Amino acid sequence: TRPKATPPTLSNLTDRETYCGPRRRPGAAASRHGPGAAGVASRRLCAGGAPGLSYQELKDLKKTSVLHIDVRERWEVDRFGKIPASINIPLGELVEALQMDPMEFKEQYNQKMPSKSDPVVFSCLAGTRSKQALSFAMSLGFSRVQQYAGGFEDWVKHEPPEKK
Repeated sequence: TRPKATPPTLSNLTDRETYCGPRRRPGAAASRHGPGAAGVASRRLCAGGAPGLSYQELKDLKKTSVLHIDVRERWEVDRFGKIPASINIPLGELVEALQMDPMEFKEQYNQKMPSKSDPVVFSCLAGTRSKQALSFAMSLGFSRVQQYAGGFEDWVKHEPPEKK
């Protein structure tokens, strides 16, 4: 048998451009989906490499039992706020967190540990880290994962963040 591959980890925060990718041009679309595409979000909530969710698709999914994980650094969440009803697990901790004992996960993140078949959405500042989180989760066997492509930058264009 082949040796089991070690999932990738991320330990160092670098500058924003390197870490999150370039900022979008003003007026550039955050998603390839129009407002009428919201109904397809739940059908696309899988590991098939589907494009990221739009703001409206995320809003619609948040009305269901989806777990929303924000993979930005804690200082980013503390300083700028968060998307309501999301939990913060920095990208550098994600692989370990998704392999925790369920009781330990609940204790650390005040949230039920997702099973590999639960719907999970990842977000970050602008989509780059959430895309990495999606890959990490898929490599660990999570089958119903998706990312919010526009991230926090897109969310705050539509409504204010939740502050501590």
